[in-house]
Amino acid sequence: MSAPSNPAVAAPADAGAKPVPHAGRLDAVGYLIALGGIVRRELLRFFNQKERFFSALVRPLVWLFIFAAGFRNTLGVSITPPYETYVLYEVYVVPGLAVMIQLFNGMQSSLSMVYDREVGSMKVLLTSPYPRWLLLLAKLIAGVCVSIVQAYAFLAIAYFWETDIPTVGYFTALPAFLAAGMMLGAIGLFLSSLVRQLENFASVMNFVIFPMFFASSALYPLWRIRESSDSLYWICQANPFTHAVELVRFALYGKFEPLSFAVVIGTGLLFFTLAVIAYDPGRGIMARRGGPAGETP
Repeated sequence: MSAPSNPAVAAPADAGAKPVPHAGRLDAVGYLIALGGIVRRELLRFFNQKERFFSALVRPLVWLFIFAAGFRNTLGVSITPPYETYVLYEVYVVPGLAVMIQLFNGMQSSLSMVYDREVGSMKVLLTSPYPRWLLLLAKLIAGVCVSIVQAYAFLAIAYFWETDIPTVGYFTALPAFLAAGMMLGAIGLFLSSLVRQLENFASVMNFVIFPMFFASSALYPLWRIRESSDSLYWICQANPFTHAVELVRFALYGKFEPLSFAVVIGTGLLFFTLAVIAYDPGRGIMARRGGPAGETP
């Protein structure tokens, strides 16, 4: 009787056989495919939820068109870097309002992470063989991409409000927006690991967003804050959101702020590392809770 014609039956796999590329393997290409899939899903969710896009612009536009217009003649800013002349209040607040969009988006993205971790797609992904740091990094990058789109949409509208941002500033600010978005998103990711219920996370957001935003240089220059309260000045200096705002502010005028860059990058790496540890079912916060959605470590 002749040998079976099916090679899969006729001959066992030998050492010289070539494996199918990337079939079931966790290599670099597989990591990129997983990363791209998560980012693409988050972007599609964003573009399919148009109300989310417009709601993100309401807060900064209200502040720019109403509050800044009222404070124009009373809260002008004297010559301080990166400005080379006296600027009106609405010119000063634009960078802070743009980064505020990233702050709210970072927290909103983390809010969706709480939901996805329990009953959504992340519940499945967190039990996949892919490392936790890759999944969290993909979620973080997706959120940053969304926040940058929203921030530039705000800058496009603010352009017609005579904000005096040089054209080159829109390009030099992109790396600053990327670094600021990564830092704020990493903070949100870590906070999402601390709570299991959506209702609890909403209250946590209020305790984080508003102190970070108002105790910063987003709305008022630090030298004016120091004139009123020296202790509040140092609180603002220690606030990483202040450095995110200043990094973007300098970048919009083609300048680089090394101290703010170091603080933003260092804070982002710190909180992302803490988030990875917290989401590790073997040693982090998830381990004490039995993993996401009751996962057993």
